[in-house]
Amino acid sequence: MDKSPFKINHNASASRARVGQLQTAHGMIDTPVFMPVGTLGTVKGVEQSILEEVIDAQIILGNTYHLYLRPGLEILQEAGGLHAFIDWKRPMLTDSGGYQVYSLAKSRKIKEEGVTFSSHIDGSKHLFTPENVVETQRIIGADIMMAFDECTPYPCELAYAKKSLQLTHRWVDRCMAKFAATDPLYGHEQIFAPIVQGSVYPDLRREAAQHIADLGAQINAIGGLSVGEPADLMYEMTEICTAILPADRPRYLMGVGTPANLLECIDRGIDMFDCVLPTRNARHGLIYTSEGQVNIRNRKWATCHDPIDANGSRMSQRYSKAYLRHLIMCKEMLGAQLASMQNLHFYQFLMKQARIEIANDTFSSWKDEMITLTTTRL
Repeated sequence: MDKSPFKINHNASASRARVGQLQTAHGMIDTPVFMPVGTLGTVKGVEQSILEEVIDAQIILGNTYHLYLRPGLEILQEAGGLHAFIDWKRPMLTDSGGYQVYSLAKSRKIKEEGVTFSSHIDGSKHLFTPENVVETQRIIGADIMMAFDECTPYPCELAYAKKSLQLTHRWVDRCMAKFAATDPLYGHEQIFAPIVQGSVYPDLRREAAQHIADLGAQINAIGGLSVGEPADLMYEMTEICTAILPADRPRYLMGVGTPANLLECIDRGIDMFDCVLPTRNARHGLIYTSEGQVNIRNRKWATCHDPIDANGSRMSQRYSKAYLRHLIMCKEMLGAQLASMQNLHFYQFLMKQARIEIANDTFSSWKDEMITLTTTRL
């Protein structure tokens, strides 16, 4: 197996939760970690210096499918990669586009070679293969690049899930071969991460987790969850995977989720998360605070001159709930920005505190308290 860039500093005594550090070319990442999603080279509504100085995001995401279409690979390569293009000095991860294969069901065709699809922008035809997706992520230049896979829907028939998993395994082998045969373009090393699929079938998840574990990758990911299945089923599949995936490698649960989802999955041995939920919910007026959830559109907040979150960032302490509601109701851009900053800051607080509680062996009781708090509507 390749040498792991991951160091575990503490294992919880009562669960699989652990505190660790992942070394990347653009810096060290403390885990558990939540990664804000910057699909097109931007975390919607939040400028990079705010991500660094206010939210303290250790790592963000870009998306291969979207960046391939816009601004395009030529522009990204001319700029020296996505880090340089958006002026982001910290670590970055790119999703391979496998989820877009799932979400573009009406405009794509899956075959052994790869996936042909129509652009959602202009209808033009394109082909993604395991090989050219690796090449694309070399051009983007993220610290961590993901394998090309098929994300099955929920519900999904067992026969289809089996067939899809076999294809995903053939694709990951091709991805790894291409990764080994190519070099980084911008003078920094990149890490390749394969993905466990298998829908919600325990036997398929075990088979997939073992296949991925045997590859010896530096990071292992779990995909195909948080696609509509009940939370308990997501937790069950996660636990099956973390029982098999190597303990000395980071485990990344893709596309998850709510604060409660994160805490439950940390408890089951997950180290890395990403999700559009905090910024998407923010734009619709659902705010996560240290006292509970706030639907800022509710009329009762119109005359509430208390801070957005008295324990939040300096911006959330500066502005009132009444002002934020006014901005959201008027569809002012600043409203979505402030709400997004608050939610992302809360998610980062949650991860920082989780690391402290795990190190102190108090995670389990704290987790239960925080799940109650984060699911309480004020």
